[in-house]
Amino acid sequence: MTTPVAAPSADTPYPHLFRPLTVAGVTLPNRVVMGSMHLGLEDRRADTPKLAAFYAERARGGAGLIVTGGYAPNLVGRLTPFAGTMRSARDARAHRTITDAVHAEGGRIVLQLLHAGRYAYHPLQVGAGRSPSPITPFTPRSLSTRAVERTVQDFVRAAGYARQAGYDGVEIMGSEGYLINQFLSPRTNGRTDAWGGSPAARRRFATEIVRRIRAAAGEDFIITFRLSMVDLVPQGQTLQETLDLARELESAGASLLNTGIGWHEARVPTIVTSVPRAAFADFTRRVREVVSIPVAASNRISMPHSAEQVLAEDQADLITMARPFLADPDWVAKAAAAAPEQINSCIGCNQACLDHTFQNRPASCLVNPRAGRETDPDFPPLPDRPLLPLTPTSTPTEPAAQSVAVVGAGPAGLAAATQAAARGHHVELFEASGAIGGQFRLARQIPGKEEFAETLRYFEARLAQTGVILHLDHRVTATELLDGGYDRILLATGVVPRGVGIPGADRANVHAYPDVVNGRVTCGPRVAVIGAGGIGFDVSELLTEPQHAGRAGHADHGAQPLESWQRQWGVDPGFTDRGGLTTPETAPAARTVHLVQRKTTKMGAGLGKTTGWVHRATLKARGVEFITGAQYVRIDDAGLHLRIDGTDRVLEVDDVVVCAGQVSQRELYETLQAAGADVVLVGGADVAAELDAKRAIEQATRVAAVL
Repeated sequence: MTTPVAAPSADTPYPHLFRPLTVAGVTLPNRVVMGSMHLGLEDRRADTPKLAAFYAERARGGAGLIVTGGYAPNLVGRLTPFAGTMRSARDARAHRTITDAVHAEGGRIVLQLLHAGRYAYHPLQVGAGRSPSPITPFTPRSLSTRAVERTVQDFVRAAGYARQAGYDGVEIMGSEGYLINQFLSPRTNGRTDAWGGSPAARRRFATEIVRRIRAAAGEDFIITFRLSMVDLVPQGQTLQETLDLARELESAGASLLNTGIGWHEARVPTIVTSVPRAAFADFTRRVREVVSIPVAASNRISMPHSAEQVLAEDQADLITMARPFLADPDWVAKAAAAAPEQINSCIGCNQACLDHTFQNRPASCLVNPRAGRETDPDFPPLPDRPLLPLTPTSTPTEPAAQSVAVVGAGPAGLAAATQAAARGHHVELFEASGAIGGQFRLARQIPGKEEFAETLRYFEARLAQTGVILHLDHRVTATELLDGGYDRILLATGVVPRGVGIPGADRANVHAYPDVVNGRVTCGPRVAVIGAGGIGFDVSELLTEPQHAGRAGHADHGAQPLESWQRQWGVDPGFTDRGGLTTPETAPAARTVHLVQRKTTKMGAGLGKTTGWVHRATLKARGVEFITGAQYVRIDDAGLHLRIDGTDRVLEVDDVVVCAGQVSQRELYETLQAAGADVVLVGGADVAAELDAKRAIEQATRVAAVL
């Protein structure tokens, strides 16, 4: 048994967050639930030790209750053909590794039971009816009345096996558009038997699952139900139907109601970084007001002050966070120590977590590449962490401390410097500008990406904590580095924008994207953006955002207010119609923008799978013209001249912003290498493809681990 997380002091700034709560006879030490995440490690028994290490580390970090990724109660309910199930004693025995590891750390863990229904990616999928989902290629088979009954029993049986496996309870996945949610909604349930035809009959599938599990499991077993507080799809549940379901679930024996928001097919973003913090807490509040069992709020609650506010305002009894525990396994311990500045905050980017999941790759985290790799020797735990994993992968002899110079304080340089210093090396970090951050300093200026500032806040604290010597406004020379006697030099000098070889590209109204993002340039009312990668989309969003029309070209702004965001996406805070939807209201764009690319492929094809549609929808709503397959002819007083499919066209614009990629800055590399220095390129200095902080931070972490 390892040392438990210290209790918060009496003067904690988060008194509600650290108030114990008893659920089904189990006392939780705080109000923080680690929500369910599919890590891509659930589907092979060989990966069970990796899952055990992952969950044990979060238990040791103080999570009050942990919910696993989803496991199917039967074969047809699997998300993919070989997804994990809990349907046999053999399954239960394999999970003992997980539950024993969590309990050894003093944690509590429940298994999520998830039936995919029509969201399954295999031809055996079933549903409440035969309507196919827009996100899978298969048409479901409608469950017969007897098959529905068998499915209920499969859930009960799976819960029994979960108890055999040592879990403290189960979570029933009843939201996000999976099978139970499909039964609840008239959108997908047009049945006329005992499991459909009226709101009460549509609720029966959910309530029978809970009632029968409670009868079989007894009172000392946590049953959490993941309830869709608002469906955000046409013909979703009404507010009254949602409240009635909550009451019935309590009567059926649910111990706790967890928040789910929106179906996966909803055209409203729910967890990306542009969604305001705690945007859906008020939907949770409505449910909390009609039940006496605890209710957990979720979605875009990533820092202690936000969590504390939701609890203090009686919007929820607990806070469920998933991705924040990818970013920092010690989230709770740091909050308990009143040290929020030390939390490595989730920035809602989805790049290494959900995007990986939808690519059938193991999930990790952009800001914490060790997540999901706790047993990987390339990502050993940091010696300076107060909380270490249950079982370190190895105990190698610590290498002798080295003197390390890191050049460039962008994401790669910051990760390399702090990781190396935390491992006992003497590190000096050189930055030519007056502030840390590199491309993240630009990213945080983009509307909807304000959260990127949290990563820089974390690194500022981490630099001080690990003792890195930081030199700002210092463009270090090769001579200085060679004379400094460093054992290792890491060049994280980043990138510079690539120019374009177009006649007229040197005109005063042609700008590199950093000048526009930083506000050094104010663009006129008509703009052409060259290059439609991630940066081109970001710049187009910045230039068109209605909120900042009066401050054209200057990006010093705060996050979008919740009410404005709700109007933009058609979310009805009053929940007056089915699904909680209303007609979106698009404010006039600040400018007319043309987004142009040479490629003939779909605009934004290289954007993240789970976030790209949000950016495309935003720009389309603002009237941005997407132009593909363009040849750039010249720029002159008339504007930007293009040739598209053999036809000439002139975009009559005031300014042209170039977002045509980047070039690595590595002018120091050849000199240092020729002089025999031990020098390594990391981040953009190594590869200057479309800006990739995920790759940069992961590479820097690996390099620092083997110094």
